[in-house]
Amino acid sequence: MKFGEHLSKSLIRQYSYYYIAYDDLKNDLEDNLHKNNDQWNQDLETTFLENLEIELDKVYSFCKVKNSEVTRRVKDVQQEVQRTVSRLDSNNPPTELDFEILEEELSDIIADVHDLAKFSRLNYTGFQKIIKKHDKKTGFILKPIFQVRLDSKPFFKENYDELVVKISQLYDIVRTSGRPVKGDSAAGGKQQNFVRQTTKYWVHPDNITELKLIILKHLPVLVFNTNKEFEKEDSAISSIYYDNEDLDLYYGRIRKDEGAEAHRLRWYGGMETDTIFVERKTHREDWTGEKSVKARFPLKERYVNDFLKGKYTVEQVFSKMRKEGKKSIQEIESLEALATEVQYVMLKKKLRPVVRSFYNRTAFQLPGDARVRISLDTELTMIREDNFDGIDRTHGNWRRTDIGIDWPFKQLPAKDICRFPYAVLEVKLQTQLGQEPPEWVRELVGSHLVEPVPKFSKFIHGVATLLYDKVDSIPFWLPQMDVDIRKPPIQTQIDITRPVREEDNEDEAEDEEQEDGSDINDDESDDALIAAMMDAPGNSLDIEEGGYGSITRDETSQLDPNSRSVNAAYYERKIRSASNTLSKKYYQIMRSIDHYFNGDQVFKVPKGTVFDTEVKAPDGKTICVPVRVEPKVYFATERTFLSWMSIAILLGGVSTTLVTYGSPTTMIASIGFFITALVVIIRSTIVYASRVVNIRQKKAIDYEDKLGPQLVSICLILSILFSYFCNY
Repeated sequence: MKFGEHLSKSLIRQYSYYYIAYDDLKNDLEDNLHKNNDQWNQDLETTFLENLEIELDKVYSFCKVKNSEVTRRVKDVQQEVQRTVSRLDSNNPPTELDFEILEEELSDIIADVHDLAKFSRLNYTGFQKIIKKHDKKTGFILKPIFQVRLDSKPFFKENYDELVVKISQLYDIVRTSGRPVKGDSAAGGKQQNFVRQTTKYWVHPDNITELKLIILKHLPVLVFNTNKEFEKEDSAISSIYYDNEDLDLYYGRIRKDEGAEAHRLRWYGGMETDTIFVERKTHREDWTGEKSVKARFPLKERYVNDFLKGKYTVEQVFSKMRKEGKKSIQEIESLEALATEVQYVMLKKKLRPVVRSFYNRTAFQLPGDARVRISLDTELTMIREDNFDGIDRTHGNWRRTDIGIDWPFKQLPAKDICRFPYAVLEVKLQTQLGQEPPEWVRELVGSHLVEPVPKFSKFIHGVATLLYDKVDSIPFWLPQMDVDIRKPPIQTQIDITRPVREEDNEDEAEDEEQEDGSDINDDESDDALIAAMMDAPGNSLDIEEGGYGSITRDETSQLDPNSRSVNAAYYERKIRSASNTLSKKYYQIMRSIDHYFNGDQVFKVPKGTVFDTEVKAPDGKTICVPVRVEPKVYFATERTFLSWMSIAILLGGVSTTLVTYGSPTTMIASIGFFITALVVIIRSTIVYASRVVNIRQKKAIDYEDKLGPQLVSICLILSILFSYFCNY
């Protein structure tokens, strides 16, 4: 789909006059080129640049005004919420209706934030597209010059994290009628008889804000320090991953070896943070009955270098903790054992800093309830810390000091940095045995907003990308990084929609009465329908905007929700208002025809498109796919081998019987059974040995024996025929 068509279908109608005039700019560009015989001069360039400046001012001013409006609305609602909550224990407590009105207002603000974020992304893409078209057609290079103008009016860089945190806190108060859940955010982690499941997903930048707004309506943003205002650096998390020059830890983690470890040093916030957490992650296979664990202990930043070199002992690390007595003796001894093991591995394997990961994390969880915990990591960046290419980046320190948390780290050379193109969503579910996860979580992870990527690892991706020439094995997702993960929108129950008020229902009822009446003709009815759609909040022609608000769930399910036509709402309205069976059937047929030609995504695929579903490894590399090997796999292989051996013994017994008790003719016939038994023994031994080797190496290959059964059957048939031939 061309961008101009995509823009016209995706724009929010009430913002329509504030979008970039993409079609006008494109038409002016092409007309001026045509008038001047495809020659572009400085005067045309100046005119075009002036028009771009006008469009940029228009978009930037609208975003600035709208953002200020949303901020003021949040502030007003915050004051109203505080007044309402203060009346809880008074003689005139607030009613349930009061909280419902506040929730509607917050839902409307959430829809505004969603629309504004979508507006910014779409306009930024529009400027990029028109500049690219200009540079291609005219030969004048405008992109680097106009990028400076875009950076001076960065409407597309607006960060909504602070706003999301405020809205989340207010929404949680309103949803719980002024009594939000309180408790330890880590509570629930030590309970037994629970099933803990962690899944990871990629999120396209276009969907990040929408995803945050959807989640906060179900889970509040987790704020660890509620005594201070939220700041940008509060969400920053940095980790230094350690490995040796042979990358032993990398290969162990990518192969998912039993007991494979990852060692990292992590801190939260800016570079001035004094507390560093030394962490060790250990992979455990499920069949062992153990879970993969992450253990850590705190260490002051000034002692990190000496600790890693063995100069600062474990006893010194925990001496203050023992004196304070805030932790039990058992807990301190456990931490000391961990610190001793980490220090030993660091020295023995000669581990050094290799890769740094940086991201801003937004976590969602009910305090005191760890059943559902969701984290979203944005601005994910991997940075080299190694010296394998002869460049000493850390200068003997435990981390490099030429960068902090100043994303996007423009001071670094391209070879030292990997800016991950997507956000990473991590869903941790802790449910009782036999209990299903919440329905909204199931809809969220099954929606078009996320792309599942099992076993994704920031450490593995960073090493495989930044040290590409040094590694032989790469993760399965690396060759697919250039595939666009965006998918057609799916209409679900968790979509962001504006609250439907009574006056909206009255207007809709009046429209239906007019349509049912005979005083206006069909053309006027269509015009009234289009006008109503233009006035509706959001984009009536966009699935993401909930433009089909009056359609019931049963009616929507009759069509594929992934590929609705823009005319679907019109035909479904006609079906509902049909006065007789014949007209209703007519509109149902027309709807099906319209969906067939305009709705199905299959017919929008350009001719000649080749779908390549195979992921091929680059030259000299092997792709590692997560493969879980349990003991029962070995046992199953042995049982299969023994089954073949029993067949060989049976055939060998038949052959021996014929030789021992048969006539000379029968003895000749036994040769066929003897050869068949010999083929079975040789074939099954070779298959068994190759399977055991491949399983131990966790090779994701086809383990089916496609030749063995047919070969044995043919040999057995030939043996029987040969036996009959010899006797008769």
